[in-house]
Amino acid sequence: MSVLYALTWRLLHLLLSVQRALLAWLRLWHWRVWRAAGAFLLPPDLAYQERGPLVDCKFPRRQCVRSSDCAYLQRDRAQLSKLPLHIGLLISEEHESYTDVASLVLWCMALGISYVSVYDPQGIFKQNSSRLLDEVLKQQKEERSPYPLIYANGSADRTDKAFLQLPVLKVLSPEDGKPNMVKAAQNFCQLVADRQKTPADLDVDAFDHLLRSTQNFPDPDLILKFGSTNSTLGFLPWHIRLSEMISLPSHVNIQYEDFFHALRCYAGCEQRLGK
Repeated sequence: MSVLYALTWRLLHLLLSVQRALLAWLRLWHWRVWRAAGAFLLPPDLAYQERGPLVDCKFPRRQCVRSSDCAYLQRDRAQLSKLPLHIGLLISEEHESYTDVASLVLWCMALGISYVSVYDPQGIFKQNSSRLLDEVLKQQKEERSPYPLIYANGSADRTDKAFLQLPVLKVLSPEDGKPNMVKAAQNFCQLVADRQKTPADLDVDAFDHLLRSTQNFPDPDLILKFGSTNSTLGFLPWHIRLSEMISLPSHVNIQYEDFFHALRCYAGCEQRLGK
């Protein structure tokens, strides 16, 4: 009887995994079909609406672009009125694809984005950061990409040297968010205990300076959130207060046209910077 229960449990687990994969696939294609239908049936200024003014999000319809296709990428970059200095890739899905995240990193590099951070709430990418870096280097070699990459994770000396060159990749986890803020507060308390500071010295600028001493990246201008969860999931809560966020259904099998579509929407939005 116990064997029968075990087999039944495994069968139910398999069916649940298949259901989750099917739902993720349906969400991705449902989003693409409706977006394509909107672009075909509606006027350009109504085909897509984002926060702020109406955004014209038309872009070249190509199934795939290699990061070494300089002519295409230079033309695409020229279409963008502004480009984020730092883009964050927030992966909120249960299944991760190192190949697709590596493609996103290479597209960012090729378009001239200086800083790229990758984050997931379980810290899987940070735990396996060497695997992600190997995938990025593999695709660079396969595509003969002319764009160099500096990996910022590691010792402080290595990070300081990394900022002498661009672009820079950093892999983040929840410990870089709220726990890092707690550590900064503890450091300030220690300064007060050592009589190097007083409690009155603590303000927004002072706390921001403490955080910058451990997080040298500039604040993200744009966050691409992948998945159906409507939450930042602990991604750098102090640094993203002025960041634009654009949601995409999934990073799995992401196409360049979807990535560039998000950049077009960011370029067309009006950033009020909290006003």
